[in-house]
Amino acid sequence: MELGAVLNTREDLLSSSKNDDGFVQQSLLIDEVMPLLLETKVVDSEDINHSYYLSNDDKIKINGYTVNSTGERLQIFIVDDSYLSESNDEFYVSLRNVYDEQFNKAIRFVSYAIQNKLENVQESEPIKPLVANLGSEDGLTQFDVIEFFLITLSATVSFRGEDTQLRTIHYKDEIKSFSHKVVGKKAKSKELLFIRRVVDLNYLANIYASQGRAEPLKVVFKDVIGKNIEVIKAADEDDFESYLCVLDAPILADLYKRYSSQLLEKNVRSFLQFKGVNQGIKKTIKDEPEKFIAFNNGLTITATEAKTSYYKKSLYLESLDDFQIVNGGQTTASIYFSRKEGLDISNVKVVAKINVAKTSKSKDLDDLISKISEFSNSQSRVSKVDLRSRSPKLVQLKSLSESVLPPSGKKWFFERAKGDFNTQVRKSTNGQKLKNEFPPKKRFTKELLAKYYCAWGDAPHLVKKGGEKVFRMFIEDIEPEQGDGIDINREFYEQLIAKIILFRTMEEVYGQGKNAIGQLRSAVVPYAISAIYVWSNSTNDGTLLLEKIWKLECLSNGLIEYLKELLFLMNELIKKYSLSEDYGEYSKKQELWMAIKRSSELNNFMDSASSKVALDL
Repeated sequence: MELGAVLNTREDLLSSSKNDDGFVQQSLLIDEVMPLLLETKVVDSEDINHSYYLSNDDKIKINGYTVNSTGERLQIFIVDDSYLSESNDEFYVSLRNVYDEQFNKAIRFVSYAIQNKLENVQESEPIKPLVANLGSEDGLTQFDVIEFFLITLSATVSFRGEDTQLRTIHYKDEIKSFSHKVVGKKAKSKELLFIRRVVDLNYLANIYASQGRAEPLKVVFKDVIGKNIEVIKAADEDDFESYLCVLDAPILADLYKRYSSQLLEKNVRSFLQFKGVNQGIKKTIKDEPEKFIAFNNGLTITATEAKTSYYKKSLYLESLDDFQIVNGGQTTASIYFSRKEGLDISNVKVVAKINVAKTSKSKDLDDLISKISEFSNSQSRVSKVDLRSRSPKLVQLKSLSESVLPPSGKKWFFERAKGDFNTQVRKSTNGQKLKNEFPPKKRFTKELLAKYYCAWGDAPHLVKKGGEKVFRMFIEDIEPEQGDGIDINREFYEQLIAKIILFRTMEEVYGQGKNAIGQLRSAVVPYAISAIYVWSNSTNDGTLLLEKIWKLECLSNGLIEYLKELLFLMNELIKKYSLSEDYGEYSKKQELWMAIKRSSELNNFMDSASSKVALDL
């Protein structure tokens, strides 16, 4: 990575993080960065609970948080506001203590919240539900890992030698012990794993350069489990080598605790809870742990490089580069959550086959890993959607975006590959002209495409979850395993653009910051759109509304006023029918949507005369 790429990334992020008044906003910067973190699998979703909190007296600050899809990992985000000025030329960082100071602000927040030392946080503040959860017995039980992300528009460098060199600052994981006191009960202790990640310009520029993959996951076993793994070399061919081993279950549980869904990057499925096969895994762990190795098919692991060594004539595996579990991810997660529930996994053993691909070509590597995953998977079948890295339907959609001319005469830009637009800008002889032709509001990525498409449906809770769940829902809808799926034609494209305009306009109407309707925009907007879809579907399936939006390429003033009323109502309904004070997290549950959809308040509103006029019902 060169300094030029870092400078370009800084310029792009500063430009895209400005509000209507031209000022860089920390919340907008986070929204720009989250999809990049999703690409690299360090987060499960681009959705975040924006909850800015600053206390100069306590030296505390956080910008937002999210909880991973399986609930055991709390992820805290903090923006370093020292490097947000366009006129600031001093954005190079060479000393670790510059980052230490920022991380400590977020770490203090977590520590104070667990110890109930943040009594001054008002009930109305967005951070209050997290403060209450961390300070409760349930919260301390729920979380095993606290992960801190420092988002900074600084470049981490070394000034040694004649030239400035980019470098990476890594932080060792730490285990922190906390004791939570409950009146009338014995104090409860809990060890939490603290992980710190520097998300600097080096990291972000690398994601753009590699179109989504910042760096492969390297596992050094002594660092995670305290020892190397004894293996047998089973094959040594020109393009791959294989090792066999037996892993103690605590090893797998520790690996999952540290890396979570990163372990499953090329096998995109996350833990499916204790149902079906996973329920059987849990039952075996509980009733017949010593027979687990006989009943379970074991793991298939892939890597691109293995470091081994001999000790007393035995072969040991020290590390794996690009470590991925392509078969047995559900087994690994089930073992972890069984231990979390209190089951004894000390007598459980799992057979593992480790295939190390020697090829350095990305396409050959992807093909090899896809075949390994497809042919070895039998416990919880991998669908073609799981294995597909690109969809022909997306290629068709890209072609339509380049050929279909909207009524205004201004095309939209579909960024099918990460960083595609910025690459074209730099290749162009007039990059500024291209930026003017396709401003941010006229561009969309495949991740945003999935969100906009699926919001026009009956599952806003899944849209709120975001990430691969909503992307899979989109892909499986347009290109199912059985049948031809949806025809990606001009009509589909026109309706898609109308859905994008509707979604983005509703986000603008809801607002952000002090003038916003509330603090629940990422939930209220898809919930409100789903309400429109459900009631439209009973009459004209919404095509009349979408056609009108396409022709105007905007929403009429009358429709905007109506939608504002709907957004106000939905904001209150989410708070009223949520069974948790953390409304953002609870809005990911289907139970909330079902309660709101059945509510008399929403039914009366959608059946009103104003709804019929505004939506042509």
